[in-house]
Amino acid sequence: MDNRQPQTRIFLGALLLIFGVLAMVDNLNIFSFTQYIQFWPTVFILIGLLKISRSQNVAGHLIGGVFIFIGVTMTLQHLGIVYFRMRDLWPVFMIGAGLLIIFKDKMHGQGKWSPYRTENLSSNESNVSAIMSGAKLQNSTQDFRGGELTAVMGGIELDLRNASIQSEATLNVFAMWGGISLKIPNDWTVISQGVPILGGFDDQTVPPMQRDKKLHIQGYAIMGGVEIKN
Repeated sequence: MDNRQPQTRIFLGALLLIFGVLAMVDNLNIFSFTQYIQFWPTVFILIGLLKISRSQNVAGHLIGGVFIFIGVTMTLQHLGIVYFRMRDLWPVFMIGAGLLIIFKDKMHGQGKWSPYRTENLSSNESNVSAIMSGAKLQNSTQDFRGGELTAVMGGIELDLRNASIQSEATLNVFAMWGGISLKIPNDWTVISQGVPILGGFDDQTVPPMQRDKKLHIQGYAIMGGVEIKN
């Protein structure tokens, strides 16, 4: 079942409309559209703002802040305000890795950073971040309340088939250049409110007869995918 939201069609239609208008005024020599291409890194700023707006934990805010930093830095470079080469940025990555190691314990339970792993969870929320890595997890809590899943150039598989919901739960997802796969029980009803941007939300679940257990899926799939199965 492909649950494409109306706001997705509006977003894509508006995007095509904007590019069409800009191309037309460029052809009419009203202004040069090529002069504004240098602002393309602002896309990273927008992605960072979208991530922060949906995040409720430290890991999500940190990831959004990194996108904003990249967008601002690259925009300033294209404007000639700052100058750097990619090889000059390796100390920044070293600093970032050091901060992740220092704050690893504080982020535990809010967002995990590690290579591919398989874990069994029993907490009421599943908060996982997979950055250029993979995570395969199971959660068997009988009072699942949601959480936050972030996959950037990585993948997350979350198995909730042995879990249960008391009434409703909300799961925020963010997949960019990556994928998120969810396996849920047969008695859960999925309410997909995610927004795909050059990506997709694929709801393959069969709606149950009784819809007293509802799982709300919110978030974004940017050049990535989110798959839900029961």
